[in-house]
Amino acid sequence: MNDQLEETKDLIQGLSEPLYRYINQIAPSGLEFVFHIIVKILLLCVIFLVFDFIFKIIINSVFRVFHNKEKYPIINSIYASRVTNSIAHILALLVIGSIHESIFAGALKRTTSFIIRSVNLGLVMIFAGMLYRGLTAFRNYLIIKQDYYKIMALNAISETMKILGIFIFSVVGICVIFGIKGTTIVGSLGAITAVLVLVFRDTILGFVTGLHVATSKNLKVGDWVSIPKYNLEGNIAEINLLTTKINNFDRTFSTIPTYDLLSTEIRNLQVISETNARRIKKSIYFNINSFKFLTEEDIERLKNINLLSDYLDKKSAEIKKEKENMAHKEEIINGRQLTNIGVFRYYAQKYVEGNPNLDKEGPILVRQLDITPQGLPLEIYSFTNDTEWQRFEKVQSDIFDHLLVASKEFDLEIMQVKI
Repeated sequence: MNDQLEETKDLIQGLSEPLYRYINQIAPSGLEFVFHIIVKILLLCVIFLVFDFIFKIIINSVFRVFHNKEKYPIINSIYASRVTNSIAHILALLVIGSIHESIFAGALKRTTSFIIRSVNLGLVMIFAGMLYRGLTAFRNYLIIKQDYYKIMALNAISETMKILGIFIFSVVGICVIFGIKGTTIVGSLGAITAVLVLVFRDTILGFVTGLHVATSKNLKVGDWVSIPKYNLEGNIAEINLLTTKINNFDRTFSTIPTYDLLSTEIRNLQVISETNARRIKKSIYFNINSFKFLTEEDIERLKNINLLSDYLDKKSAEIKKEKENMAHKEEIINGRQLTNIGVFRYYAQKYVEGNPNLDKEGPILVRQLDITPQGLPLEIYSFTNDTEWQRFEKVQSDIFDHLLVASKEFDLEIMQVKI
């Protein structure tokens, strides 16, 4: 390898000497140095591009052999992120660093320091690019493995590393260009640490939130979430260092600060989608003044409702037996009695239980909630067996359409604002 490099140097030196003499002849007096350095830089750029092209072909050809993602996920991730191109850049730049003194050898000693610093600066920039591409390769690998929680952690880490990397590589680049020690610049940062913390407050919070979300495994990209604080409901599209993107169900998208994932109530509804069940939790408000005991005539009339006939026969017999030896049994308030709201609650329970669109393995409840100024809430609590949004809304609406109208048969009054 060393022999080949020496031969390459000799070849370049032999080719560059006639060019050097030719430039001396055509260059205006006093400007020979300027012409020499311009031509030398152009030659080095051409040589760099040639070697870079050759190295890319060789390296990428090797990586393309391992095209199977399932068998070689790491190699495919590296190739897809173009880390191989950065490797080719480094090799080509090392070649330039080895042969630049052979061009116009001995004539332009003053350019040596400039070329060396340029090569070093190029290496710094290429290493920075390789770092970012390496993070992309790691992300590609996690995507192939479908490890979405680690992807979120990597997003937080990579965004932070990019910001810190820009700062660190900028410092290193300045040190390389001007030939100064890095400790001189870094030491001066102590006075502005508080300012940096203030400026990067959201960045630090986003970084911490990303790590927390990834380790707790409460959320991931693709989850169906509800955020009451912002009145949002949709699927998480992206979780970045500073913002989180949510695709709403109305085909719009919203962005919230990432640190809100740590400090705000987030309802993860993904389990509903995964279990193919979506919750119905909705109430009907009844006017308490419409509640009453059922008379014999009311009971006989309601026995014509198929869902109630057996229930009313059984309850009527139980109540009649209890009142046989009761004093003042003719008074309806004495002893147990059936009420229109109670019988309607039983009817609603049986009606909801008979709905084929509800999940029979989950809870199916018809229950009274605390009395409010708007009346008594009668809540339906159950789960549909289909999470598709339109289908869910239709099932829910059909249930409440029926119950709202059926309540009139029980002489119940639905609360509403009267104008």
